[in-house]
Amino acid sequence: MKKRILGKSGPEVSALGLGCMGMSEFYGPGDDKESIAVIHRALDLGIDFLDTADMYGRGANEELVGRAIRDRRDEVVLATKFGVKRGAGARSIENSPEYIRAACDASLQRLGVDHIDLYYMHRRNRNVPVEESVGAMAELVEQGKVRHLGLSEVSADTLRKASAVHPIAALQSEYSLFARGLEAEILPAARELGVALVAYSPISRGLLSGTLPPVDELPEDDVRRWMPRIAGEAGARNSALVAEVRQIADAAGITTAQLALAWVLAQGDDIVPIPGTKRLTYLEENAAAADITLTSDQLDALARAIPADAVTGTRYPDMSEIEA
Repeated sequence: MKKRILGKSGPEVSALGLGCMGMSEFYGPGDDKESIAVIHRALDLGIDFLDTADMYGRGANEELVGRAIRDRRDEVVLATKFGVKRGAGARSIENSPEYIRAACDASLQRLGVDHIDLYYMHRRNRNVPVEESVGAMAELVEQGKVRHLGLSEVSADTLRKASAVHPIAALQSEYSLFARGLEAEILPAARELGVALVAYSPISRGLLSGTLPPVDELPEDDVRRWMPRIAGEAGARNSALVAEVRQIADAAGITTAQLALAWVLAQGDDIVPIPGTKRLTYLEENAAAADITLTSDQLDALARAIPADAVTGTRYPDMSEIEA
């Protein structure tokens, strides 16, 4: 597996990571035994960059990842996140220094590790100065609980303010052929600051795989039933775009998911996609994409088929937690 560096002095990670969220929640029922097998197979394939968060499964996902890596900790670059606090039927964004300290200790306990390699602010509470939050995160680095810092879904301005307090290794934001909004300002700012982009949902929550069933056939607890780009009329329009991608993939002898991942990888050595899966077959299909180098003709064909503004619908039903 090829390697990439997160930030100016961040960790070296596999060019492709593994998002673990769906193993515990959001995309229908999971199977912990199979999920652990997926994590172990990822490590065997050289995928060492594992991504979780304290809110996934209300802590259950961190516990799952912790069990999976218990005997293989030295093979893993472990990333987790704080900031999304879930209560009974409601959620809030918490970025206070006091909350950050407590959240880190709780994550360390659930994961069963003595340090977190990359610790992200999952979402930003605009009422808390980002300098205060990053200052508290920097204290965790000084204490040895955290090695590197990251932010998720923040604006270019917030990224600059945070970087003035402590080096930021990575910005985790949605990025794919179907999610290009950060190309105008946020990605250039990250590059100016030496911050890597960790691209989540690089296959657009399965939409770019070309194999996603109609939303009414998805499990009742699958959040994609309500995702604007997947459900309803917008979903039908975007599925037509996927058909264009499939033609290019077929001509290249690869799957549409592999083409989508190869496109993200081709956008720069400072970008690391973290496709999520809880199935061994999809893991191995995704891993093979790291060895695919797209030609200029293929990239041009994708640019013509999927212009940056071609996709219909917002990324989430409620975009209020996302900094533009």
